Amino acid sequence: ALIDKSQEFVSGTVRLKLYKGTAYVVGRWSDYSLYSEQHVTFEDDAGAYDQKDAGGFIKLNALRMRIAAKLANRAR
Repeated sequence: ALIDKSQEFVSGTVRLKLYKGTAYVVGRWSDYSLYSEQHVTFEDDAGAYDQKDAGGFIKLNALRMRIAAKLANRAR
């Protein structure tokens, strides 16, 4: 049931390029795509993104690296 629910909105088409045993995605389309041409710019995105949010995201994302560095220094 969990897998079925997680795949409820997974549908569409993927175009692949096959080359020497490797598959490359060269296109994709879905009615349920989260991609929006209106929001692909950070300048005029109808208010979906506030550039001030980036500072908090960077600090939060860097937290794991600071913790890992402290643990590595403690182990030495």
